Amino acid sequence: MKKKFTLNQTSFLLLITIVLFFVMYAVGCVIFKDQGFAKTQNFLNLFVSNAGLIVIGIGMTVVMITGGIDISVGSFVAMGCMMLAWMMERAGMGAVPSVLIVLLTGVVFGLVQGFLVAYMDIQPFIVTLAGMFFARGMTAIISKDMISISNEMFMGWAKMKIYFPFGGHVNRKGEMIYPYVYPTVVIALLLLAGAFIMLKYTKFGRSIYAVGGNEQSALMMGLNVRRVKLKAYMLDGFLCGVGSILFCLNTLGGFVEQAKGFEMDAIASAVIGGTLLTGGVGNVIGTLFGVLIKATIEAFITFQGTLSSWWTRITIAALLCFFIVLQSVLAMLKKKK
Repeated sequence: MKKKFTLNQTSFLLLITIVLFFVMYAVGCVIFKDQGFAKTQNFLNLFVSNAGLIVIGIGMTVVMITGGIDISVGSFVAMGCMMLAWMMERAGMGAVPSVLIVLLTGVVFGLVQGFLVAYMDIQPFIVTLAGMFFARGMTAIISKDMISISNEMFMGWAKMKIYFPFGGHVNRKGEMIYPYVYPTVVIALLLLAGAFIMLKYTKFGRSIYAVGGNEQSALMMGLNVRRVKLKAYMLDGFLCGVGSILFCLNTLGGFVEQAKGFEMDAIASAVIGGTLLTGGVGNVIGTLFGVLIKATIEAFITFQGTLSSWWTRITIAALLCFFIVLQSVLAMLKKKK
């Protein structure tokens, strides 16, 4: 007997997000056809310019599935970039040790916040709000001035391109130009794949969903809820460290006002991707498409040429409200059933 296929809440929200992205991109290809919107490189640029946000969004999704939140990620990205710039340009350190220190700092940052949330029972919003102020303040303490990175190894990483043997076009000089991505995109997608496998197929991943779904039930199942939350925030901290490095590879510098509002972009991407603010439901693939939707809106504004960049925020706000209302409606329907 064949099993009847049913579309659950998680799959339905993910499907809407994916369809929305492809519809938006198709509309862009039609409207901006003469400007080359449909070129392969333009599509790849959605990933190139948002590799750091994809990684930060993965960490945010994991934390939100547990029922928590992290609004310190934008400030940590700024601090991580400033640390990299200061260590390489002012302290004369190499690129490799600088990167390792930022990754370690991310893990420690996540450990402290996770301990306060899991073992001290302090609200995640309050803990990460303090973390946001601390990280932004430390960015200014390291240096109030902008520091540009000129380290040869780091510059080499930033300029390295991975070309595709297809999707090329002939430029005005008659040369065949093939599309490319930077290693930052490869790293981001590998981490995305790893997070997807972890959440879906490992005991830790299932524990994250169980804790976010119902803490009391998770305790009765024998799960160590506090340890699961602590590990989730440590993973989030590590991914913040990676995200700040990828972000810095795009900007090649550090300054105090860097990555302002980045935490809101990460939260919006996760929610648009189907992650519930109440926890227990979420998918990193949805978060990826949430990031791509934001990137597509930015591409629309760039190709249009006359609209203010603030329309990105306005459109994202409208989408965020739509998905939050949709989540509430689906939750009410589920309760009635």
